[in-house]
Amino acid sequence: MANVLVRDLDADVLKQLKAAAKAHGRSLQAEIHDVLERATTRNLADTRRLSAQWLKRLRKSSPSDGAVMIREDRDQR
Repeated sequence: MANVLVRDLDADVLKQLKAAAKAHGRSLQAEIHDVLERATTRNLADTRRLSAQWLKRLRKSSPSDGAVMIREDRDQR
């Protein structure tokens, strides 16, 4: 496993992490592990929200027919 060194961490952030660790009954290191693991995984709700946004955007656009564009270009010559 890799080690990570975090420098110049804001005192308030550290205080909040310590409080969260205490509330969850674990060490500061375990709390930071959990925060980082959760930050790297997208939950199902986020995935659905992003998918809905993309579908909405795609529905607004109309696909172009490449064959039509090629014919138009060819006819101009």
